[in-house]
Parts: sequence; C-alpha cells; structure tokens
Amino acid sequence: MAFGNGLDADEDMVSEINMTPLVDVMLVLLIIFIITVPVLTHSVRLDLPRADNAPDLVRSESVTLSITADGTIHWNDEVISDAALESRLLASAGRQPQPEVFIRGDREVAYENVVRVMAAVQRAGILKLAFVTEPGT
Repeated sequence: MAFGNGLDADEDMVSEINMTPLVDVMLVLLIIFIITVPVLTHSVRLDLPRADNAPDLVRSESVTLSITADGTIHWNDEVISDAALESRLLASAGRQPQPEVFIRGDREVAYENVVRVMAAVQRAGILKLAFVTEPGT
C-alpha cells in the first residue's frame, strides 16, 4: 500500500510487493518442517555392532612391462625374451596377492607385439592388467 499526501493529480499505479503472504507461507513451512523432522528419525533403538574401517594395507607389487618400438620387452628395467616373460608371469601369477601388471607400449610399436604380451599375461592367469599412457594435450 502506498502512502502519499494525496496531492498528486495523476493516479499512477504503484507496484509494491506485499510481504505478508510470503511471511505467512514461510512460517507455515517452518512449522511443517519442525513437526516432520522428528518423525523421520528412526524410532527403533538398536545397539549396532562396531567395526574398524581401516583400509587394507596389503599392497601387491607391480610389474611394468615396457615394449619398445622394435618389439623388445622389458620387465621393469630388465630386457627379457618371450620365454623368460612366460616363466616370470607364471611365477608372479602363483603369488598372493597377484601383482598388478602395467603395459607401457611405445607409440611406434606394432600392435601385434602389444597383443602378444597381453596374451602372455592372460595365459599366466594374472587378473590385474592396465595400460600406461601419457595424457593428451
């Protein structure tokens, strides 16, 4: 409601927001929330069991298999042959926990060489195999 001195000859419409209905709605919503929040809590009292949630600190070792552009295979930093790769993978697969195998293939390496190493890892029965790449720009 606009208050004026009544001396204005032109009766312009005055636009004002009436805050009373807004306050009423907010008070009703506040009362509804105050009433419903205690109802939403669990009404059955239980003595729940306690457990530690400490992370498992058993770490498996990791093996990095690098394949150079000419197809040479490196076990971590050591050059190995295909036969030595098979025997080392079989020995690693028998350990508990199994090591994680990371394959790093050169950008110029033939796809066949990478697939050959992947197949050797699969034949050995190692379950954790990952590829290492560099982030693109």
